[in-house]
Amino acid sequence: MAQTPESGHARAVKNVTEAREELHALVKLTEGSDGRSTMIDNRGVRALLAPLDRFPAARHPDSNGLPTHPLGSAQKDLGDLITLAAQGQPQVLKRYKTPVAVLLPVDGPISSTPSTPAAQDAAPAGGAVNSQPIPSRERGRRLATLGDAIGNVLSSGTVPGLSFGLAGLDEATGGLHPGRLVLVAAEPQVGGSLIGLAAARHTALAGNGRVLYAASGPNSDDITRRIIAAEADGDYARLKTGVLTPHEQEVVDRLRHAPLLIDDGSDLTAQAIADTAPLADDLALVVVDRLQRARNPRLPLSGEHLPAASQILRELARTQHVPVLVVLDTDDPAIVNLLDADVILTLTAVPGAPVTTVTVAERDLGIIGSTRLRPDLAHARFLDTDTAAPTAAAGTTAAADTVPDTVGSTVDRELADAALPFTSGAVRGLPAEATRLLAALRTALADGHTKDLDELRTPLQAMAATGPHLPDTAEGHRLATALRAYSTAAPADATGMPAAAAVQPTAGSGQVPADADADADAEGDEDGLVPGDEEDEPEGAVFPALKILKDAVKRSKMHPIPVIRTEDRDSGPWPLISEDMDGEPGWVHPGVTSTRVAHIRDNGRRVRRDQLDVPASFGDGVMCLIDRNGSYPSACSAVPLAPNKLLHTGPLEAFDKTQAGIYFIDIPEWNFPAMPHPLGRLIERPDDQGRVWVTTPHIRQLERLYRDGHLSAPVTIHDSWTGKANESLFKPFYAAAREARTELIQIGGDPYKNYKTRLSIALRLLWPKRQEQRSPFWRPDWRMSMVAEASVRHWTVAFKAVQEGHTLIALRNVDAAVFWTPPGTPPATYRIGTGFGEVKAKYLQRGEFIPEGDD
Repeated sequence: MAQTPESGHARAVKNVTEAREELHALVKLTEGSDGRSTMIDNRGVRALLAPLDRFPAARHPDSNGLPTHPLGSAQKDLGDLITLAAQGQPQVLKRYKTPVAVLLPVDGPISSTPSTPAAQDAAPAGGAVNSQPIPSRERGRRLATLGDAIGNVLSSGTVPGLSFGLAGLDEATGGLHPGRLVLVAAEPQVGGSLIGLAAARHTALAGNGRVLYAASGPNSDDITRRIIAAEADGDYARLKTGVLTPHEQEVVDRLRHAPLLIDDGSDLTAQAIADTAPLADDLALVVVDRLQRARNPRLPLSGEHLPAASQILRELARTQHVPVLVVLDTDDPAIVNLLDADVILTLTAVPGAPVTTVTVAERDLGIIGSTRLRPDLAHARFLDTDTAAPTAAAGTTAAADTVPDTVGSTVDRELADAALPFTSGAVRGLPAEATRLLAALRTALADGHTKDLDELRTPLQAMAATGPHLPDTAEGHRLATALRAYSTAAPADATGMPAAAAVQPTAGSGQVPADADADADAEGDEDGLVPGDEEDEPEGAVFPALKILKDAVKRSKMHPIPVIRTEDRDSGPWPLISEDMDGEPGWVHPGVTSTRVAHIRDNGRRVRRDQLDVPASFGDGVMCLIDRNGSYPSACSAVPLAPNKLLHTGPLEAFDKTQAGIYFIDIPEWNFPAMPHPLGRLIERPDDQGRVWVTTPHIRQLERLYRDGHLSAPVTIHDSWTGKANESLFKPFYAAAREARTELIQIGGDPYKNYKTRLSIALRLLWPKRQEQRSPFWRPDWRMSMVAEASVRHWTVAFKAVQEGHTLIALRNVDAAVFWTPPGTPPATYRIGTGFGEVKAKYLQRGEFIPEGDD
């Protein structure tokens, strides 16, 4: 039966070169609401790129014996296809496995006839009878007879939707079908992202279908590690260290060529996803991870933008004829209903239950099914409830069922064993912070890191004392018992002996860690750098600190100058900068006696410590030792720097907030004996007129103190070298360091030690002390401003505590403070925790020996 396509719908004529470049967009026009056609000319030979309803047989090309071409191949061979179509042989274009458009002759009959009888006057494949000719649609909508619709439904019904890779979920949903927007609604930490990742993994790895994974929240590194963990049964936490077992390396090699495209770029909008999708040939699935309920100005897919984004993604599913799976970080029905998805998967996890329930609903129909999945968070995936639990991958320690009995105390090990069901993800219902602390405890015990055990004791005892809410299950009851035992046990050292027994205390005195031991004091100007430290970390390093710092500087739009030329270093502002400009305090309360005493470490090394004698006049109380975490990298979050050269700006009538550099000032008078001078040790090195050079953080500090009435006179600036200020130059470095610390402190061991070492090296390379030390930087003003910022923050928090009534008895460096407080009442100005800017706290009675700090 001959058919003649009507050419009245062609809205434009493209030559073959233009059409080849714009083919994806032109096909998209054929799928639009008005079914627009395009005429394509190849040196006088013309064909019509038309919607499928212009030639219904093209919807089922295999049944009707029509040639098909993936869009990528069609782009390459477009000239030949136009010639064939012009000769009356329709050419069907497909996206993945789905027909999307057809090339037809502009004039004349279609000479190629279907090769099977079913395509002629009898019923075609799918059981639909031949419909009557479709009337011209010059200005109308696309119309389909019931016969055509029945044929489409029955024929497409024989093709299953894409699988989630989870049999229970496939059975409940029928799979992922083209043209549908599927919403996964789950509260944070329930596992919504893992559903999207499961579908992406199965489509790309098992089905070899191309997947576009648009990540708004997680980045490509997060996604990649989760895929490796799920596919290789690898421990997800350990993979963050970059260490792979031989089996995992084999899996990685297999995954390298998987057709999975990840877009984690900035400013990821729904329209950007819709514009990118047509560029991916033969696209099978789009995953958007994730829509965020709370507004975030840096994430366009958040807050009030969600309804509009959902509409764009829904249209993307229809025009590209692919399933679009979107993860939403809430199951709030009010938000879910606004997004108008075709299918909604709602994930709920009952505290203490080992399964997650998935409820499946369709728009306008309501709930149509449900299933249960088992979270396997150690491997970043869900499992069907009838799937056997995975065994630990070879070479992993995090999945061990028990911890060694060679380190820690009995209560340490009992608590770690009781925590296993929760830290492994098998049982839920424990607060996230408690889960993190218990996971860190298990790691410290498994790896034998006694120092990490000591650091964890205070926050663990605080958590145990508060009694976190636990599920009413056997696992919950066991953990509650272990926590009670931990909270009442005496602190123990790494061997299980009471801390008080390790060293006999000196009655009526305490010892605080000094800023350096005897050997370190003798190092003089050495900064600990060695040849080779200036090289970028090797590929796969746990934390490539130097590379991240260099990239942060390089990305600045202010075109920073990271290295001052050697010939310029002996003139201008550079000889004026010294280590004393850090302003670090080395202060002891005037009423407390400090004595320098010798101490022998457990390893036999002789060091020096300060011994503090707290007089009875201070009343009842305990010594509260504060140890601030990550003072230097934390200061990088907002340190005022001049990225370019410092210019000589001379005396200034007032401090200009838009500038940064170094300033020559009078040392202000400080009449507050309960606190050290805000300039710290800077006041010990004035010139003959009582003046010192300071960096911008100290100038800002003094300005605030004058404004708040703590200084009697404003700062007088007698000389200055400044440049345009920038507070975000090091911010990307800070963000990366903070994120890495959050992950690695849970892992502990060598990865965490390596992280701290590389972090320290990168920051010291800003200003190497030895001339022969190579470095990608030489900016003493940057280095000293960063250290001064840390010092200012340390001083400021201590000052707030004193203003609230606490007694400060010692303040040192940028991280150590000692308060005399009532028992169990640390200053509220400090946040207890393991993050940057947070602190560890220890409480000791009068006469108790204070353990030494980090050496």
